[in-house]
Amino acid sequence: MNLPPGEAGGRTDTGVLVTVERADVGMSVALQQAFFADIASRYPGWEPASSQSVVPSDLAPPDGIWLVAYRDGRAIGCGGLQRLDAETGEVRRIFLDQTERGRGTGRRLLVELEEHARRLGYRRVRLTTGDGQPEALGMFQSAGYQEIAPFTDGVFTRHWMEKALS
Repeated sequence: MNLPPGEAGGRTDTGVLVTVERADVGMSVALQQAFFADIASRYPGWEPASSQSVVPSDLAPPDGIWLVAYRDGRAIGCGGLQRLDAETGEVRRIFLDQTERGRGTGRRLLVELEEHARRLGYRRVRLTTGDGQPEALGMFQSAGYQEIAPFTDGVFTRHWMEKALS
């Protein structure tokens, strides 16, 4: 997945550039398709309609954000933030290319999404995951996310989590 980074405003460290981009164009769409393929491989019978829907405008200012991560000009991951209510944002579609997993890039995306949530005035962030994503669940737990009561009805969702932002 090679395309140049999108808008300025990214930050570089450990060789990764994270940029704010649109969720409905070019590389963002390709990354989401890779996310869908990965989820479908982990959950037989899963399809996008099996989970809570999100439209690209939900992952855009003024209430949301969409991030794409690049290493050496190659798109390697993505993630978004969507408004749930005036005080709560939801982390959506965090995805990393298989070659990037275990290198800290997922944590980096999560931290950047949390920073954007703070700037947008959210007091907490939520997310969902399933048992077929043990590495994601471990990352969320180690980042301070706590299990809460279900707030969606995704067929394959088994973990509803929240983190208070200070």
